Amino acid sequence: MNAVLLSLAVLFIISLFRVQVVFALLIAAAVGGIAGGLSWATTIETFTTGLADSATIAVSYALLGAFAAGLTETGLPSQLVHGARKLLGRSTQQGSSRRTTTIVLMLLAVAFIASLSQNVIPIHIAFIPILIPPMLVIWNEMRVDRRAIASALTFGLIMPYMLIPAGFGAIFHDIVAKNMTQNGLAVDASLLPQAMWIPALGMVAGLLVAIGVSYRRPRSYSSTAVAQPTDAVDERDSSAAQLPGARRRTVAGLASIAAMLATQLATGSMIAGAGAGLGVLMLARLMTRQRAERVFTDGMRSMSYIGFVMMSAAGLAAVLRATGDIDALVETSVAYVGDNRAIAAILMLLIGLLVTMGIGSSFSTIPLIATVFVPLCMELGFSPLATISLIGTAAALGDAGSPASDSTLGPTAGLSADGQHDHIWDTCVPTFLHYNIPLLIFGFIAAMVL
Repeated sequence: MNAVLLSLAVLFIISLFRVQVVFALLIAAAVGGIAGGLSWATTIETFTTGLADSATIAVSYALLGAFAAGLTETGLPSQLVHGARKLLGRSTQQGSSRRTTTIVLMLLAVAFIASLSQNVIPIHIAFIPILIPPMLVIWNEMRVDRRAIASALTFGLIMPYMLIPAGFGAIFHDIVAKNMTQNGLAVDASLLPQAMWIPALGMVAGLLVAIGVSYRRPRSYSSTAVAQPTDAVDERDSSAAQLPGARRRTVAGLASIAAMLATQLATGSMIAGAGAGLGVLMLARLMTRQRAERVFTDGMRSMSYIGFVMMSAAGLAAVLRATGDIDALVETSVAYVGDNRAIAAILMLLIGLLVTMGIGSSFSTIPLIATVFVPLCMELGFSPLATISLIGTAAALGDAGSPASDSTLGPTAGLSADGQHDHIWDTCVPTFLHYNIPLLIFGFIAAMVL
């Protein structure tokens, strides 16, 4: 059996049985390496090398977690919660129709904010630990199904880079165009929006179904230390805004956000951006040295898990590439295609889904599939736009629903702050169903009509 298929099957099955994600990735890497003909020593060495390749990402997320934790000391998250509760507090006492409308609008707002993090203010998932945990108190009161929130967040983390040529979208479009050109079909990155608008519609359809149909019914969550809907919270937040120095804290918080964004945009480094934001918070002296150390350490711990999962996913990807079975999978699938364009489109999309689900990165999937997909598309007579849509959609497929993708790990990190949100069943499965299935359908349509 193909080592890639076997490894991914093991990963998905044991993940569905709630085996811890990092452990599941380790087992999948071991199975894939041995099945692919690698020795045990070579598998371990290759996995370790893959870990090193994403160490920068892990450090970035740890520092962003520390920054998010430090930002809570400024009172900005509490003010956000207080303002949102004043604006939406009455919705729990209104009729069912009005409540549903309010929740849908909130979820669309979450998706919009997540979209901004990809293109306008490219901070990716850094906003989640700042915005989401404080909002759980409101969503608990309104009995919002967190699977709908996870779907809204994942939509905003994926669809914009597929369609909009700015921020992370510009990077994605450039990678697609560059790899297609290197493999014999010269295209310009400016063609990506024209080719990807139909698959993007599939994402929009999935979002509307998730928040308007699948997870529309109320779902109850228990009150916890993170999310406790009491009047005391309101009183504490209101009085905090009137305390001496509250304005200085707010200014320091806004200045730290500005410093983080400006530095990250100027340097292109999340590490530098998070460091700049932390520097402003420390210079403002909002905490004692002892408390600052504890707050920053706790923040690093909260986001380091995401970084470690992504490092493990990079190790798995390195092992699967070393087996050579990714190329074998593609070539075997191509052999069954013949001259049937419809079957070819379906197989290419399914291969992209499998590869991205396994390695957790749509950006890293592009070089793996472009080598074979581009010549095949040219031979079968696909137009340049159709070829772009196939490559782009095949790469994006699996980003939603993958246990190792930051597009699912980020939402889980925020929504599980009180321990009431499961990564696999409450994030991965819902986003897989509502985004990968529409992407398969709309990506196929794009390949056939463009």
